[in-house]
Amino acid sequence: MTQTVLVLVETVDAYLPLLESNGFRLIRAQTPALRAEAIARHGSEIDAVLTRGPLGLYADEIAALPALKIICVIGAGYEQVDLAAAAAQGITVTNGAGANAKAVADHAMALLLAVVRDIPRADASTRRGEWNRVISPSVSGKRLGILGLGAVGLAIAKRAAQGFDMQVSYHNRNPRTDVVYHYCDSPLALARESDFLIVATPGGANTRQLIDRPVLEALGAEGFLVNIARASVVSTTDLVEALANGVIAGAALDVFDEEPAVPVTLKALPNVVLTPHVAGQSPEAARDTVQLVLKNLQAFFAGEPVLTPVTG
Repeated sequence: MTQTVLVLVETVDAYLPLLESNGFRLIRAQTPALRAEAIARHGSEIDAVLTRGPLGLYADEIAALPALKIICVIGAGYEQVDLAAAAAQGITVTNGAGANAKAVADHAMALLLAVVRDIPRADASTRRGEWNRVISPSVSGKRLGILGLGAVGLAIAKRAAQGFDMQVSYHNRNPRTDVVYHYCDSPLALARESDFLIVATPGGANTRQLIDRPVLEALGAEGFLVNIARASVVSTTDLVEALANGVIAGAALDVFDEEPAVPVTLKALPNVVLTPHVAGQSPEAARDTVQLVLKNLQAFFAGEPVLTPVTG
């Protein structure tokens, strides 16, 4: 029997034929209008949904999909998926933990280098015919704090420690026993011990605004913040004020509260590097992500345990 997958994501199109070639029927609905239309027209046919954290799947949509059995989220975050509604209907939820970790970690380090070394402004001024040889801090040998030591956080830590000889500390819900990095018991304690702070934790209610003014003050006037996780983890208001008033030296952001809108207050600041939520996007990451979705779908419909279950 052919299972039908409602595809809400818009970033892995080139690899979706992998699902089709393995017998899955796809309904592509990658805009809000197409999404509503597909659920209204094909709701009774949809066995699975492919989404990502910010796109989610809401309780009213789950209620309108009586045949739905599994929700596959690409990426680690699943903050807009109504887990309670899914659990109430006995629906399995999986995520893409680890599938794009290398790409995200690469981008995190690229953002860190860009903001600390002031690369974008140096490039822009050179193109204008200027020769502003500004002295910027080094990255190697500094103290790096990582908020969230999952697959992405571990990949960042490896690059920082082995590639840049950095002292790595981290904060997690619980300390890990399988790493040598120093554990801090709060985001505030982590910021105090860091020159650079990278946010790599999932979004959601449990991590909302973990980075606020006290944490930014603890990071200090020579500190830099990088966020490749979810905008909700950082108070944007506090961050803008900290950047404008010299509370921290700079920030690099790949995620924003109301994507694709980026606050004018952020865009106006000279000490910020901004990218459009592309950290997890690369051909390799897209391929690995869809392959993981395929493995989860195949396992589920074969009556076997899924590889990356989300338990709430």
